[in-house]
Amino acid sequence: MFRTHTCGELRLGHAGAIVTLAGWVQTVRKFGSITFVDLRDRYGITQLLFGEELNRQLDDQPLGREYVVQVSGTVGERTNKNSNLPTGDVELLVSAFTILNKSAVPPFTIQDDTDGGDDLRMKYRYLDLRRNAVKRNLELRYAANRAARNYLHQNGFMDIETPFLIKSTPEGARDFVVPSRMNPGQFYALPQSPQTFKQLLMVSGYDRYYQVVKCFRDEDLRADRQPEFTQIDCEMAFVEQEDILNMFEGMIKYIFKEVKGIDYTEAVERMTWEEAMWQFGNDKPDIRFGMKVCNLKFPAHTFISKNSISSLISGADFKVFDEAETVVAIAVPGCSEYSRKHTDELTEWVKRPQIGMKGLVFIKCNADGTFKSSVDKFYDEARLKAIADAAGAQPGDLVLILAGAEERTRKAISELRLEMGERLGLRRKGEFRLLWVLDFPLFEFAQEDQDGGGAGRWVARHHPFTSPKPDHIATMINNSPNVDDLEKYLEHPYAGIKANAYDMVLNGNEIGGGSIRIYQRELQQKMFEALGMDEQEQQHKFGFLLGAFEYGAPPHGGIAFGFDRLCAILGGSESIRDFIAFPKNNSGRDVMLDAPAVIETKQFEELQIKPDLK
Repeated sequence: MFRTHTCGELRLGHAGAIVTLAGWVQTVRKFGSITFVDLRDRYGITQLLFGEELNRQLDDQPLGREYVVQVSGTVGERTNKNSNLPTGDVELLVSAFTILNKSAVPPFTIQDDTDGGDDLRMKYRYLDLRRNAVKRNLELRYAANRAARNYLHQNGFMDIETPFLIKSTPEGARDFVVPSRMNPGQFYALPQSPQTFKQLLMVSGYDRYYQVVKCFRDEDLRADRQPEFTQIDCEMAFVEQEDILNMFEGMIKYIFKEVKGIDYTEAVERMTWEEAMWQFGNDKPDIRFGMKVCNLKFPAHTFISKNSISSLISGADFKVFDEAETVVAIAVPGCSEYSRKHTDELTEWVKRPQIGMKGLVFIKCNADGTFKSSVDKFYDEARLKAIADAAGAQPGDLVLILAGAEERTRKAISELRLEMGERLGLRRKGEFRLLWVLDFPLFEFAQEDQDGGGAGRWVARHHPFTSPKPDHIATMINNSPNVDDLEKYLEHPYAGIKANAYDMVLNGNEIGGGSIRIYQRELQQKMFEALGMDEQEQQHKFGFLLGAFEYGAPPHGGIAFGFDRLCAILGGSESIRDFIAFPKNNSGRDVMLDAPAVIETKQFEELQIKPDLK
């Protein structure tokens, strides 16, 4: 037996016991004729005391950092107790030790405040995984995984595996493809999700399915993206939207309770997609704080234009506002005393390429009831007050205003709101607010080129298996998807069709999304037609699904949660990489394995693929 106890197990109740431990050497501290060693394993750290006799042995067999050792001895009470360690009341008086394996000097210190940068730690990830900070992340991930499985099992869901080698049906992100040696010139694809398989399982009668599953997307990466990621993938038959929402907000609350000890008892707020876009500038708002967007000027095509309050900013001969498609504002609490340096810095912040604005207008709502603005030569104090009131500003607040093209400006005000929330400490770590966003558009219209030329086409906002809202199905069935005049596509009946879809948002992050699915062949074919697929393409890509719908497909719907992202938010991290055992870097490379890599010529020959030797 290599060990009788772990390094995190011993307490005062073990005093006098003879035990054996095994682990890694964290530190070695020599004090004259005695030596203290901190021994570490997955469970904790125990202090070892090498007395005078064994200390002489250490001269011949010195211990180094990360050596793997086995030690035996008697548990004793420490004279200098360490309240920061669960084992800090005891130490092991070593009677014998064995070096099981030596270690080279690690390239970075294996402790929470390591001196290793990201690239170095990713190269030696097997060492980085020894650090407590990383271990805690993986423990949280395991706890969340276990909680989700327990909840779903308790609610009658079956865990059913689906294939990884499937047919390529590109929708959205690019597929990773895998050549088939036994079928030369043909390729499998790795699944972007198990979407069609879980629908087929509903047709097969497995009315409650789930899977904690790997998915693959060949897309550009950032902190919250990886080429391979994990979903909690779920589907239910004979359900409506309300059944899905109730079931899965219950699951997330259960995870909160089991993993974080948080009893999330309040009802989960609900908001339509349009409300989210107009009030927060994006469809995944962080509702831990207010600072809602005030729409001072709407684009001419929007249905809200009839309610516009643009009279507050029009007629002042201020061309920035007059010529802008959209003018939006937020009231930042308690910041009216910002200096010129502060407002200049914010102006430069919104001018950054990733934000893309040309400038920023501000109104200071002074505590004495006066107003000061960067545009007060165009607007008198009465109009400044009216604008500030429309934005919901109070005395002492700072109103920030952006103007420009609709999409860019709305995205910019959303980013500015989040930035100010961060600066003011309103996006509090450890506070969690859930939100359902509902009633998304079923379609978006994509023009074929940047100049607005080409025929243009409808694309699915979610995916092509999402059902319209029940009262919008007839609109979809009874109208042609063709758009003859690109300038009038917003007047087309398809532009107003709402999806029977829902996203769950946590602290400004989409953690889950799903929909009630199409389950009738006629409606599914109509959806494919709207996306530009003729009958031959439909049959080639999705003939198996259309065929299945002819054999008694039940009404069904589901949701998939981004498990990596959920874990990152629960752990207070901005990056999902911190919660993946072996992640890729921002270029999609595994720097530890040095993958992807060139394969041998022989492998190309076996696959009957000609390598590109450029």
